[in-house]
This record gives sequence, C-alpha cells and structure tokens, in this order.
Amino acid sequence: MEHVLEADNLGKRYGGRWALRDCTLRLPAGRVAALVGPNGVGKSTLLHLAVGLLRPDAGAVRVFGAAPYENTAVLAEIGFVAQDTPVYRDFTADELVRMGGKVNRRWDATLARARLAQLGIPPRRPVGRLSGGQRAQVALALALAKRPRLLLLLDEPVASLDPLARRDFLQSLMGSVAETGTTVLLSSHILADLERACDHLVVLQDGKVRLSGDVDDIVAEHRQLVGPRHLPLDGVGTVVRARHTDRQSTLLVRTDRPLRDPSWTEHELSLEDLILAYLADRDTPANHEAWGVPA
Repeated sequence: MEHVLEADNLGKRYGGRWALRDCTLRLPAGRVAALVGPNGVGKSTLLHLAVGLLRPDAGAVRVFGAAPYENTAVLAEIGFVAQDTPVYRDFTADELVRMGGKVNRRWDATLARARLAQLGIPPRRPVGRLSGGQRAQVALALALAKRPRLLLLLDEPVASLDPLARRDFLQSLMGSVAETGTTVLLSSHILADLERACDHLVVLQDGKVRLSGDVDDIVAEHRQLVGPRHLPLDGVGTVVRARHTDRQSTLLVRTDRPLRDPSWTEHELSLEDLILAYLADRDTPANHEAWGVPA
C-alpha cells in the first residue's frame, strides 16, 4: 500500500513545550482522511510539518517518500489551506487565479474560475473586501486548481462556510478523489461533515496519534458494553474508556472478538460517538497539578 504521508516518532517543540512528541502516522493514498483532536494537541503543527513550513525537532516526516522541508519537488504536489486562509488581500480573485498559473507548474485555471463563478465570487473585487466565507472559498478554489496529489485543510476555512457551501465543497472533494486520486487530510471539529465525507480517521491526543485507520474498520472494532458494576469482564480486548455508577459499568472497548457474557449488553457506535469518546478520554492529571486542584 502506498503511503502519501508518513511520520515516525515525529516531534516539534516550542520552547520547553512539546506540541508533538512520538507521533507516528501512515496515511494511505487516495483517502479522504479526518484529522480530529481537541484544540492545542498539535493538529496545526502536524500539517505545518507536512508542508515544510516547520522542521522537526525529533523523528521524521515524509511526503511521497521524501522530507518536505525546502523540497520544491514535493511541495509542488501539495495543496494547503492554512488556518487564516492566507491570500493577498489587495489582489482580486481573478488576479490570484492568473498569478497561480505563473507560479505553479500544474494549474487548472478553468476549474478555479468555474468554481468561483458558481459560488458568486466577484472576480474584480479585492479579496480583502470579501466576507470571511468568500475568502475561504477563494483559498479553497486556488488549492484545488493546483491539482495536488495531497490536499491539507485546516479547520477554520471549511468551518467558515455556510452549510450549503460546506456540503458542496465536501462533495467536490470526494469527486476530486474519485477522479484524480487526490489524497485529502481534513482537520475539522464538525463531526457530521467528517462522517459524511471521510473514509479514514486519525485521532490526535496529547501530541500523539491515538487512533488511525479506515473508518469502517475502526467502527467495526469498537463496542459499547453495559453491565453490572462489580462483575469482571475478561478477554474482550482493550478498554478505551470506562464509566461507573454504584450498580452499572459502561465500557468502550476495542475488540475483534464476539461478546459471549449474557450479563453484558452490547451496543454499536456511530463514528461521532466513537470520536467523542476518544476526545473525552484526556490525560489531565498534569493540568490539575498545575492548578493545584485534585484530579
């Protein structure tokens, strides 16, 4: 299997704080992958390392088998829409489309113009005078016009679109993957969008990858079990999260074996339920210690 993005024990430090540490990841080609995690766990740092804007302090990151930092051959194959949708605000959308053709070796101006026309973006108004959602649409159209083999999207550009525009954009992403084999890594907090559009999942927690794989496989491997509080449950796999009352336990388990204990009730999980369960399982003792309160 070809892996478009690979990270091995990847780490990035800002001063004395590690934004990423021991981060290991394999992203297969041709997938629309969701990158999820709480704020501040390193999602932006991971994508900035992948596009060569940062250099690792530990480990390695490879895109198409090569380090991306100062690698023009690799960077020519990557489309990236950053958090603040950076565009030259004094340029019009039409000028940005024409400029893109001069600085990219592969450029589909027709795609960009058709998309912006369909969205009602005025071609000759400076983009600094457009709304935030319209600027996001311009940045997204420019990224797609590059016809990248890997497209990386941070949360805010997509989240700033209205629901109809967001649905249309996600549909165009899936169409692009089907047509060209583009691999997409999308960071978003809108879980319903991810469930509709993504077939691969990466959960980032505390600077590390907690969970990664095909969505169908991950959902099939997890179960919610409800049973008696003091009755042991052995041989079901890994307990990801546990909640207890005086009489009942609710467990999120990862397993490839059927449940054979009639004392426990088994429930399937949606992708959204699964993601929320992992995100709720944060390691907080250090933070409680810093604030001087009990964990």
